Amino acid sequence: MTVQLNHTIVAARDKHTSARFLADLLGLQVSPQYGPFIPVAIPNGVTLDFMDHPGSGSGGIAPQHYAFLVSEDDFDAIFGRIRAAGLTYWADPAHRRAGEVNRNDGGRGVYFDDPNGHSLEILTRPYGSGLTG
Repeated sequence: MTVQLNHTIVAARDKHTSARFLADLLGLQVSPQYGPFIPVAIPNGVTLDFMDHPGSGSGGIAPQHYAFLVSEDDFDAIFGRIRAAGLTYWADPAHRRAGEVNRNDGGRGVYFDDPNGHSLEILTRPYGSGLTG
């Protein structure tokens, strides 16, 4: 059996702004609107479809976590854009180690928030893949 994640919907206060935020940081393109969605295609074939949340005016978006496995070179480029944008970043998902990069499993990783409060993460090694630190 072959099972692959194809797409997921990301709730947003402003789908255009949110899609552009992610695409710009990751160095990706925003695709043309498809129905109510603004898609951002990830190179592994998964699409994040940003959609305006009906309760966004009242702040009713439940924060989600989205992690992106990237190469060392891509990490450097994305992390540079995170810092250039003046975004706060953390080494841990609980947001206790501000301004730090984690070195889990011999790689690097950081967490940062998108405009909707979703927790985004870039990492160079999958957790549990080997070395710890």
